[in-house]
Amino acid sequence: MTKIAYSTTATATGGRDGRARTTDGSFEVALATPKELGGTGMGNNPEQLFASGYAACFLGAMKYVAAQGSHAKVPADASVTATVGIGPRADKGFGLTVTLEISLPGLSEAESEALIAEADTICPYSHAVRGNIEVQLKTA
Repeated sequence: MTKIAYSTTATATGGRDGRARTTDGSFEVALATPKELGGTGMGNNPEQLFASGYAACFLGAMKYVAAQGSHAKVPADASVTATVGIGPRADKGFGLTVTLEISLPGLSEAESEALIAEADTICPYSHAVRGNIEVQLKTA
């Protein structure tokens, strides 16, 4: 069991065409099924929220790794762009894919690869999806 240092709670109503909000009221979003999946696209969808969370979390993991002193410092203009895809699975239901495109301006390829590899071992999103979702890590 993971020792919990922080937790948050959110409630969704209406499914993909509804609303979601955190219990503390700091975040609220209108949800809509993407046009590509037969919806209106007039709101955000779970894949967008997942992509945003994974990108932010992975960048945070790189900063944490760098702060430990064994890797290059993360540049101020670093970014992580997450692309999340959804589609039908061969066996049943739907599945996701993720591509993280990581930009670390000013770092060498070797420094970038080492930092990214270490961040992937500590990022909680990476832990959650490992073995369940195809994830590609790319340097920009």
